[in-house]
Amino acid sequence: MHLTRRTVSILLPVFIVLCALGVRSCAHRASSPDTLRIFTVSRSASFEDIREKLAKQDFMKGRWFFGPALLLHGGYWRVQPGGYKVDPAMSSWALAGVLTSDPPLHWVVIPEGLRKEQVADRLSAALNWQTQQRDAFLSAPIATPYDLTDGFYFPDTYLIPVTEDPAAVAKRFVNRFNDAFNPYVQKFRDANIKADTAIKLASIIQREAGGKTDKPLIAGILWNRLLIKMPLEVDATLQYARGDTGSGYWAPITVADKKIDSSFNTYKNAGLPPQPISNPGIDSIDAVLNSTETPCIFYLHDNNRQIHCSETYDGHLQNIQVYLRN
Repeated sequence: MHLTRRTVSILLPVFIVLCALGVRSCAHRASSPDTLRIFTVSRSASFEDIREKLAKQDFMKGRWFFGPALLLHGGYWRVQPGGYKVDPAMSSWALAGVLTSDPPLHWVVIPEGLRKEQVADRLSAALNWQTQQRDAFLSAPIATPYDLTDGFYFPDTYLIPVTEDPAAVAKRFVNRFNDAFNPYVQKFRDANIKADTAIKLASIIQREAGGKTDKPLIAGILWNRLLIKMPLEVDATLQYARGDTGSGYWAPITVADKKIDSSFNTYKNAGLPPQPISNPGIDSIDAVLNSTETPCIFYLHDNNRQIHCSETYDGHLQNIQVYLRN
């Protein structure tokens, strides 16, 4: 085949790059478990972000070879968010091969306010769990000083090995909860609030709030109800008792739901439910301790999720008429 000068000028740099990549690929020593380190790719990382981070953490042995090597492995778009086991001595070619494979650690995002079954669903989707693994997570014993079965799967973003045992994943969540809750333990003692009471109440506030700003007010209203021994009458506790009806765990309740025979039915039973009904974030926990002093007993959210409260039931009915029926 006859090659023109133009063709040679185009192919020569490519040939040189490929040769360099090949030499570097052959030159790097074999990795061992002792030399592997975790390199994380965030969920929003660009190619430049990845390259800069590799260089900063001393994983980049050929900065200008990495791009072509990555392209030959399928391109930047094949790099998934997660954690990768990388040897600092890897060549650009080997590094690109690792980063375009399935990461051994996956990101799992747990929003505030989920119940543990929803946490398990998120883990199953992110870690490719089967039913047996999901069930093992849900049945894993929770080592806490509180006799509670929910509320400790702290909402956060986690980087979890896909091979991690489900019980160890549950322990990871509880440990994260303990880290976040420990600064509040003495504060609750000083305020004469039991820790399990705080977690239960925080779990309700988490589900009832329209946003961060109204959590202290809702906490103050719920404290008022508890102090006068009025039933909390919180829909979210009925949703927890009812479970998934086919429309999700938190579908709106019906009139019939208020007659559910359950210790979680706060329309029929005064006081807090026996267990937390969700896994609250730190803002909801803080609201229990730093609730807003208010004369209000009743509250509602309008269609824009703005809260309106009242001292009397007549005032509450008026709010319903003004904000929900206009």
